[in-house]
Amino acid sequence: MIKNRSVPADTVLPHLVYQDLPGALDWLTGTFGFSEHYRYGEPISGAQVYLGKAYIMLKGARPTGAEPLPAGPRGHYLTVFVEDVDAHYERTKSAGAEIVEELYETCYGERQYGVKDVEGHFWLFSKHVQDLSPADWGATIAHR
Repeated sequence: MIKNRSVPADTVLPHLVYQDLPGALDWLTGTFGFSEHYRYGEPISGAQVYLGKAYIMLKGARPTGAEPLPAGPRGHYLTVFVEDVDAHYERTKSAGAEIVEELYETCYGERQYGVKDVEGHFWLFSKHVQDLSPADWGATIAHR
């Protein structure tokens, strides 16, 4: 896989909350191709899934504690890097997922698309197609 200095990977373990965790787990594995690493609780209250090197924690909504996102605009996307983003796009689209950004190449060296999951979380699936410094496409690099 190409390394891209503009988009580092493998740095965060996000946690997502779902009202219907078993249903979301089935949807994420069936539609996006995630594999289940483990689950816990009876009934299930959490799980960890992965796709390539991306690991994500899933949690069920509880009366006290983490809650799923409210309806309305979202201020986040989760980016997952895949080897063949074109094939992943076709798989996701043919499964009936809601594509919110068609497949395209960014100015910073990524080929990606955006999709909304079964409970409204937004995802980007991406592949590095160029190794670009942020300065190559006009970003200002902060000096540390």
